Amino acid sequence: MHTEHQDWLAALERKSREKQEKFMNGIASRLGRPRQMQAPVQPFRGAPTFWNKLEWDTEKRIQAFTDNFVSVGAHIARVPSMEEAAGFIVGKARELGAKYIIRQNEKELEDLALESSLEQGVSVSVWNSLPEENWRARAAEADIGVVMADYATAYTGSVTVLSSKDKGRSVSLLPTVLILIIPVDRLYTRLGETLSRFDEVGRENLPAGIHFISGPSRSSDIENDLTIGVHGPGIVYGLIVG
Repeated sequence: MHTEHQDWLAALERKSREKQEKFMNGIASRLGRPRQMQAPVQPFRGAPTFWNKLEWDTEKRIQAFTDNFVSVGAHIARVPSMEEAAGFIVGKARELGAKYIIRQNEKELEDLALESSLEQGVSVSVWNSLPEENWRARAAEADIGVVMADYATAYTGSVTVLSSKDKGRSVSLLPTVLILIIPVDRLYTRLGETLSRFDEVGRENLPAGIHFISGPSRSSDIENDLTIGVHGPGIVYGLIVG
C-alpha cells in the first residue's frame, strides 16, 4: 500500500511538471524567443549611488510628504509643538462628535494630557494599560485612534509604525479615524533611510509588526469599485509637529 501511494504521488508530480513545462514553453513561444533556463545575471544590487545621495531639506520633505499623503485622500495639518497637537486632537474630537478615543501607551502621548483636555463625556483608553481588557475589541469600538509615527518618508508619503506590547497595531487599524503624530525630525526623504534601520537592528530584534500607512484604507477588489475604509480607518490625519 505504501508503494502504491508513493507511485501515485510520483505520477501526480510528473503530470504537474509536464503542465508547467507546456505553460512556460507557450509563454516563450508567444514572446518569440527560446526559454530562459538559467537565472539572468544581475549586475546591480540595491539602490544606485545617486539615489542613496538624494536628500531634501526640511521644507522640501514636508511639502513632498504633504502632497503625496493628501493625494490618496488623507489630511495633513502642521503644528509647532505637541501642545498644539493636543489642541488639534481635542478640536477634531469635538468636530467629529467622538465619544471614545484610544491611544498608544507612549510617554509623548501621555504628555498630551488628553484625558483632562477633552470635553466631558469623551473617554480615553491607553493600549494595554489593563491586562484583563480585550484591547482589540476596545480599539474596534473607538472613534479615534492616536498613534506616534516611528518614521515617515516624504518621497512615498508613508508613515512607518512599529508594534510592541505598548503600541498595539489595532490602534492604527481598527478605529474609524486615525490621527498620526509625525515629529518633523522623524520625517526622512527616502524609504531606504527607514529600511536601513531594520537591517541595523538585525532580524532577531525586529518587532512583530512593521506597518507602512499611506492614507485611509482603500480597496477595489470587487469590480474595481473604489471603497474607502474597508480594511482600516476611513479618515486619516497626519499631524506634522515641529
